Amino acid sequence: MDTLIMVGQLLLGLSILVGLHELGHLLTAKMFGMRVEKFSIGFPPKIAGFQWGETEYSIGAIPLGGFVKISGMIDESMDQEQMAQEPQPWEFRSKPAWQRLIVMLGGIIVNVITGIVIFVYLVYQNGETYFSRDQVVENGIVAYDIGQSIGLQDGDKILDINGESYEKLGDLSSGSALLTENGYYTVDRDGEILKIEIPRGFINSFSSKEALDNFVDIRYPFVLAQIDEGGAAEKAGLTKEDKILTVNGEEINYFNDLQRVLGEAAGEQAELAYLAGSDTVLTQVAVTERGTIDIAVTPLIEPVVRKYGFNEAIANGTKRAFNVVAINAKALGKMFTGEVSTKNMSGPIGMAAIYGDTWDWGKFWSITGLISMILAFMNLLPIPALDGGHVMFLLYEMVSGRAPSDKFLENAQKVGMVILLALMVFAIGNDILKLFN
Repeated sequence: MDTLIMVGQLLLGLSILVGLHELGHLLTAKMFGMRVEKFSIGFPPKIAGFQWGETEYSIGAIPLGGFVKISGMIDESMDQEQMAQEPQPWEFRSKPAWQRLIVMLGGIIVNVITGIVIFVYLVYQNGETYFSRDQVVENGIVAYDIGQSIGLQDGDKILDINGESYEKLGDLSSGSALLTENGYYTVDRDGEILKIEIPRGFINSFSSKEALDNFVDIRYPFVLAQIDEGGAAEKAGLTKEDKILTVNGEEINYFNDLQRVLGEAAGEQAELAYLAGSDTVLTQVAVTERGTIDIAVTPLIEPVVRKYGFNEAIANGTKRAFNVVAINAKALGKMFTGEVSTKNMSGPIGMAAIYGDTWDWGKFWSITGLISMILAFMNLLPIPALDGGHVMFLLYEMVSGRAPSDKFLENAQKVGMVILLALMVFAIGNDILKLFN
């Protein structure tokens, strides 16, 4: 069932985005009087469809893309018979270059608009919930394995990123922070100001959600929320109203302090001091092999909850949408230098995993908006067979006054399709390897 939910979300998200992308091409083509022969969500073989006017609308059995077939356009259909005939007034090739350019940008523009609309809606509807920089500086961080690998320690107070202030805890692991040249965190460690460098290629450590959770978190003071019946803490005499003061003589101010000390005493008896009312009580507690004493806690700091007005949501949502493009463009550039590993490329399996195995509409739309902006960026790359390849040749025609020959465009289309197929195979291979790592 979990796999079905992941696949279902992926197929729904891609169907929406691909359908809207191809609709952008279809509407702009029809706007300029071009004949659109086919509109398909998914690739052949066709499993359903209908004819409406001059256009056949269909759903393909391979739901990883889609296409529109515009008369007189060299595309993946490689319809050489049609291209060998005299151009007709309704054909793509008969129209001015600027009209053809708008048609080729139509899908990209719709994906950008879709991404912006989704981000604006989510910002307006949900606002933001986060731990602020001030809370991080006040309480310090918990440094997990990935954070410790670059020199961060529990209790560090991160003052800025790359010499600039930040807004929230999530900014510490954002793409804009990790992809900066010669990046660093400025840290207050027990009153000493340190510079913790972000190593070149450090972003490769964040190839999964689990990795993000293994970087840093905010430290928080806590109160006991639950004492498990018959558990170690209850046997030691603790109740929900008590406050743990020390374990084996070490002062406990934050929950990570308690976790660390109990972990060191796993499977042993620990001396625990706690405050019961106004009385300090000393007791012995049997720490489990897991390093726990059968309690649940409640943090004593609350995240910031920020709501946005409509105009603020438009500005903030648009900024977020274009930040996705900027970060992906920077990451792609660093792939060519080797700083960002190509192992970070994901195919359909990786995309399904990002959606997750629970159906959460908020998360679904957030990821779909993200993918919409990435699709727009990827489609604009100057690779033949992508919209960006067509745009590149059209710009050449508009600047030089000469259109590339049909033979050249056909060969370029074939090369582009081979490149795209190779990239898809590589990405799926990455997905499969990740399943076994």
